[in-house]
Order: sequence, then C-alpha cells, then structure tokens
Amino acid sequence: MEDLKFRVQAHSENPTKTVVKARGFEIIIDEPESLGGTNEGANPVEFMLAAFCGCINVMGHVIAKEMKFELRNIKIKMCGNLNLQRLFGSSFEDRAGYKRIDVSIEPDCNAPIEILEEWMAKIENRCPVSDNLSNKTPINLLLKGKFHSVENINQFC
Repeated sequence: MEDLKFRVQAHSENPTKTVVKARGFEIIIDEPESLGGTNEGANPVEFMLAAFCGCINVMGHVIAKEMKFELRNIKIKMCGNLNLQRLFGSSFEDRAGYKRIDVSIEPDCNAPIEILEEWMAKIENRCPVSDNLSNKTPINLLLKGKFHSVENINQFC
C-alpha cells in the first residue's frame, strides 16, 4: 500500500501567531500572553499534545472495534515539561522538547483489565503521533526565497 502524504501550509501574522491551512481547515497557533503572545490559539507544544490526544482517541476506537469490545468514550489527560531556558536561548544544557509526556487514558467500557492492557499496548504501537514522538524522524528543512532558488519545489512537498 502506498504511503499517505499529508500537507499543511502556514504563514506568520505576527511574531507569535501562525495561521496554518490543513485541507479546508484554518488553525491558529499563538503563544499565551505570559510568553509574549496574544493568546489567540493554543501554542505549538500544546497542539502537539492535542494531536497526540486525537491520535489516541482514533486508534483507541479503531482497536476496540478490532478487539470486539464496545468503547463508548475515552477521557485523556496529558502533560509534559519543557526547558524554557533552551527555548529562549539562555542555556543549551537540556533538550528543547518535552522531557517526558505523561498520559492518563480512561476508557468508558466494560472490557476486563487484561483486554484493556492489550488495547493500550496496541494503541501505543500503532498511533502515528506516538511513533513520531518516540522515534527520531528525519526532518528536511529547505530555505526558499528570492535570495535562494529551488528548481523543483513541488517534489519537496
């Protein structure tokens, strides 16, 4: 089966606010006022946690159906800590990303604990966002503009 390719486009409206287009959707990313933003949307690392929650929800329901138990709802709580000193360039001793992410999943179902433990392991194994957070994914940054010419940008994205 051929890989699915997902695309987004974005532009900055100000130093903290980014407008992202994903299919027909517009996503506003901004920082809270405490970090110099205008608080018009969740910030990038909150969106990362939100994406992880969304992936757990989708995979949880898909896998519950495959395992033949009724999953009525899932409540997910997630948190992570990051190093603000690295973010703002005052120290480079710690990594910039989340040091760890803690996830609490509360399924609304009647499945026994043994089934739910297997279900959780399958979610962790098959969730693309979990995979991207847990494993190094190659990232190719391309500088484009009047000062730099790129012949075949369409092959890039």
